[in-house]
Amino acid sequence: MADEHQFIEDGLRRSQINEFFADELGRAGYGGMDVAKTPMGTQIVLKAEKPGMVIGKGGKNIRKITTELEDRFDMDDPQIDVQEVDEPDLNAQIVADRLANALERGWYFRKAGHTTIDRIMDAGALGAEIVLSGKVTGARSRVEKFNRGYIKHNGEPAQEVVDHGKGVAVMKLGTIGVNVKIIPPGAKLPDDFDVREDAEVPEVDQADAAGDEGVESLLEEEPEEVPEAGADDAVDVPDDDPADVIDEEIVEEVVEETGETATEATDAPAEEPVETGDVDEEPDELEDLDEEIESEAADLVAEMEEADEEAEEDE
Repeated sequence: MADEHQFIEDGLRRSQINEFFADELGRAGYGGMDVAKTPMGTQIVLKAEKPGMVIGKGGKNIRKITTELEDRFDMDDPQIDVQEVDEPDLNAQIVADRLANALERGWYFRKAGHTTIDRIMDAGALGAEIVLSGKVTGARSRVEKFNRGYIKHNGEPAQEVVDHGKGVAVMKLGTIGVNVKIIPPGAKLPDDFDVREDAEVPEVDQADAAGDEGVESLLEEEPEEVPEAGADDAVDVPDDDPADVIDEEIVEEVVEETGETATEATDAPAEEPVETGDVDEEPDELEDLDEEIESEAADLVAEMEEADEEAEEDE
C-alpha cells in the first residue's frame, strides 16, 4: 500500500475509533484519546471525567470495550489506560458534549454559548471559541460564533497547542454542530515574550573624547581666520596692463606652436597662380531683348497718354 493510502487508512480508522468511544462513554464524560503503537500491542489512553464509569464494576465495562476493539477494528492486543480529566471546563470535547446536551434540553443557543464560554475563561484558559452551525432558531441554517481571549486558527500552534472538540445536538428542526477550541493556561506560543526587569545589562565602553574628536566637537570649534594684509606687508602688484600681458602670452603660445614648422613653410615652393580664362562678353541676344522691352514700354506709355486725352475731351 502506498504511503498516501496508508495515511488515509490510518486517519479513517482513528476517526471510527473516536466515534466508538464517544458513543460508548458519553455518560462518563469522554474527553478524547491518544493511540500509539508499541512492540507489545496498541496503547490507547482514554481521558474521561468519570473514570469509574469507564472501567465499570470489577472491570466489566473495560473488558467489553477491549473485546469490541479486537473484533470490530482488528486490533492486536489493545491496552487501554484511563486517565481522569483534572479540569473538565478546559477539555474541548467535554465542553462540546455538554453544550450539545444543553441545546437538546431546550436552552436558548445564545444563553448557552455565553454561559459556556464564560466558564471556560473562568477556568483560566488563554482563549476560547465556540461555533454553532445549523438551524439554531428558524428554518434557515446559519453560523453563530462566541469568542473570548486569544485563539490560533492556522499553523503549527493551531494543531499542537489548541484543543479541539466537536459535538452534535439533535433538534426537532435538524442537527446543530458544535465546534469548540480552547487554548489551555500555560501554553507556549511562538509569539510570546518575557520582559525581565532584573536582567543585568553589560556596560558599554565609551570612546575617549580627548583622543578621538567627533563631528560635533569639530562643528563647535571656531573657524580659522584668514590673515589680512597690513600696511607694512610688502605685496607685489604688477604694473603692466592686463591686455598687454594677455596679448604677449597668446603671441608666445602661437610662436611656440608654429615655430617648429616655420622653416618648413619658408622652404616650401610658392604656389602657382591659378589660370583664369577671360570672361566672355554678354551675348548679342541679351542686347536685342533689352531693345524690344524698351520699345514696348514706350508704346504702352503713348497709348496711356492718348487714352487720358480722349477722356478729357469727353468731359
